[in-house]
Amino acid sequence: MKLQKLFLLTNLFVFYAFVSGAQTKSLEQLQQEFVNLRFGLFICYNMSTYLSEDWAAPDASPSVFNPAKLDCSQWAKAAKSANMSYGCLTTKHHSGFCIWDTKTTGYNVMNSPYSKDVVKEYVEAFRKEGLKVMLYYSILDIHHRLRPNTIKTDHINFVKSQITELLTNYGEITALVIDGWDAPWSRISYDEIPFEDIYLLVKSLQPNCLLMDLNAAKYPAEALFYTDIKSYEQGAGQRISNANKLPALSCYLIQDTWFWKENFPGKPVKSPNDIVTKSLIPLNKAYCNFLLNVAPNRDGLMDDNALEALKEIGKLWKNEGAADKIASAERPIISSNIAKNKPVESSWGHDMGIMDFANDDRFNTWWSSHPSVEKPWFEVTLSGGDCEFNMVVITEPEGQNRIVNYRLEYFSNNEWRPILTGTNSNRIKIHRFNKIWGSKVRLLIDGFSDAPGITEFGVYNER
Repeated sequence: MKLQKLFLLTNLFVFYAFVSGAQTKSLEQLQQEFVNLRFGLFICYNMSTYLSEDWAAPDASPSVFNPAKLDCSQWAKAAKSANMSYGCLTTKHHSGFCIWDTKTTGYNVMNSPYSKDVVKEYVEAFRKEGLKVMLYYSILDIHHRLRPNTIKTDHINFVKSQITELLTNYGEITALVIDGWDAPWSRISYDEIPFEDIYLLVKSLQPNCLLMDLNAAKYPAEALFYTDIKSYEQGAGQRISNANKLPALSCYLIQDTWFWKENFPGKPVKSPNDIVTKSLIPLNKAYCNFLLNVAPNRDGLMDDNALEALKEIGKLWKNEGAADKIASAERPIISSNIAKNKPVESSWGHDMGIMDFANDDRFNTWWSSHPSVEKPWFEVTLSGGDCEFNMVVITEPEGQNRIVNYRLEYFSNNEWRPILTGTNSNRIKIHRFNKIWGSKVRLLIDGFSDAPGITEFGVYNER
């Protein structure tokens, strides 16, 4: 059965490449091409535009969505004036209103007075101007009751159906930007709506489409946890380090909020010079693509002050082509952590830094080995019987690259067996290996520069 599933999945990839005439690119190539794009236009436009709130009322009537002059070609020309290379549109925000012709729900633009597919108009307008197309999609959906601790199988199928529509009906999509998934403002976990399922669905529909999740508020900057591109939302206080080496995205806004407000036309936007010198240029130097939000108004047009600012940006900055080559990185972690919140044991911990902090799914707490322990160890029990896994990720606390030499072992048939011996000095140590079956995994630390700690110990069974 496992071989059959693998065969079907492989053939699905081959079939897509055959029928589309597209050549599937390596992830590293796609990441480099994304960084090379450098600068894009984020278009937060949805039900929130008409309700003076960034989070619209989840049961607002579709009749509220009623632009009189919506013109996506104006958006595309505005992006071109700033020398941007792509756009990204909010197909659905957290309130659940869909601005495409979806068959999954009646809560969509086709039942509004506008009654036309905005996503279709957007992709056609941007492609006409030679711009790449990306889509934003919210997993959190309050209207359809996709909230933490409420997720059912129907919800998962709903998400899959909507993403299938977006990646089937609108041609080539460069990237799908996900929001409201394992973020502080949503708390829908990657277990409730399985990330690996969605990731493989996206890649089966469009192998060259990058999938990114705005999750930098939680996950460390040194590895790609549940995203192809490390994604930072500046408006939520997420800042990228100048020392960043991973392919990255940072989004910010030219106005005060993501969605349009009544005072926007008469209120100064952010300084074009500051946007270029303090955001765009420094971010590009850190392998980071910059996504600047300009919110259309209730007519469906961008305000004059925002349009003038974009033109000024275009005078101050030109896209110089390919960015510096990104460093090779471990491919993204996409599967669920089967060690999360499982029973653990360890050698003596220091003060309150007990072993249970090492697998609590939080990266701001950690197990600390007591300074007197010469051979620290940490152990997690996965289940009552053997289960399969093929990856272990050890994450040390921020700024504590202390573990130098170590061994990983697994417990099976009443004995401990070796997995590997490691000398990885990175803060995040990602180890992939052939599948094994065991009920426990343990880390034996043989050498360290100072009393070590572990903020998260992850065990995964990647498909």
